Amino acid sequence: MADEALNQQSVQKALEDFPDPETGRGIGRLGQIHNIHIEDHKATVLLGLTTYSAPLWEKTKSELASHLRSSLPQLSDVAVNVEVHDRPAEKIGEIGLAAKAVIAVGSGKGGVGKSTIAAILAYGLKRAGARVGLMDADVYGPSIPHLIGTNQRPVVHENRIQPVVVDGLTVMSMGFLIPPGEAVVWRGPMLHGAITQFLRDTDWGNLDYLIIDMPPGTGDIALTLSQLLPLTGAVVVCTPQDVALLDAIKAIAMFGKVNIDVLGMVENMSHFICPECNARHDIFGSGGAKRKAAELNVPFLGEVPLNIAMRILGDEGKVGSSFDDEASRPYLDAIGLNLVKNLVSKHRQKPAMPSLSVLK
Repeated sequence: MADEALNQQSVQKALEDFPDPETGRGIGRLGQIHNIHIEDHKATVLLGLTTYSAPLWEKTKSELASHLRSSLPQLSDVAVNVEVHDRPAEKIGEIGLAAKAVIAVGSGKGGVGKSTIAAILAYGLKRAGARVGLMDADVYGPSIPHLIGTNQRPVVHENRIQPVVVDGLTVMSMGFLIPPGEAVVWRGPMLHGAITQFLRDTDWGNLDYLIIDMPPGTGDIALTLSQLLPLTGAVVVCTPQDVALLDAIKAIAMFGKVNIDVLGMVENMSHFICPECNARHDIFGSGGAKRKAAELNVPFLGEVPLNIAMRILGDEGKVGSSFDDEASRPYLDAIGLNLVKNLVSKHRQKPAMPSLSVLK
């Protein structure tokens, strides 16, 4: 039997204003404390969290347990379990896309591994438990189908394009619609029409994140996207050497001109660890993107080293399996984790919503 000073009510009160990782608002006020059990000075809490915040679940569980032990010293142990607290995405823009965050992944030039990073970001968020779509907007050189290993063709059902589903990701790409090796020769209006159709007419479902692999350079696809829907922001991929950083700066400037926030930079091919001697080689230099991000006041999301296994998996259409490599996983996980941390930080700066007690 619980002590008088230690009961469900005291635990509930201690957790009332503990911030939900997605919104920053009190989990008690939003009805996210699903169950509390007290026995022998031990508390077990069942916490409802959204799939949007899935990359932060472990961190949230640890922080909640520490908060409870600090607030109620009588507790000898705290266990926190999580179940999904569904908070569906509202439709955004005139095209009616249901996604909580739409993130463009771009670069100032080709050859920096932008598509690989876009796919890795999508896979990382999906692995964490989020609902993720991946749209290949690189119309001239769609490489997402090759990276994820599928040549399926989407079908149309009730006037809606059904995206291809690979490893739990919903995916759409021009590469699914054109024969292998055929070039796409389109002018701006045709590109605008294709991107609009991919967003408006595809049955994406209810997503937490839609990751959009942009064409390299500073073309008009960014302008098209900015006109179609309010993008959450962009991630810029570059390599460490100065010439690549110059092009990355141009990409950041382009996003700024069309009012798209830059959510962070990723440094790809940052270094190489020799598998024979374990020595580090900075083939293209190292740390350039991190330094430039600091100069531009842009978040740095992380670095991804040159990795032979990742290259092989990408060539084999198994880029998602890169997370199985222990040497690569910490770098790959960090990108998605840091991105979501930045996104929820922005959420917490928004005005507070009314509590449940006010809404009743």
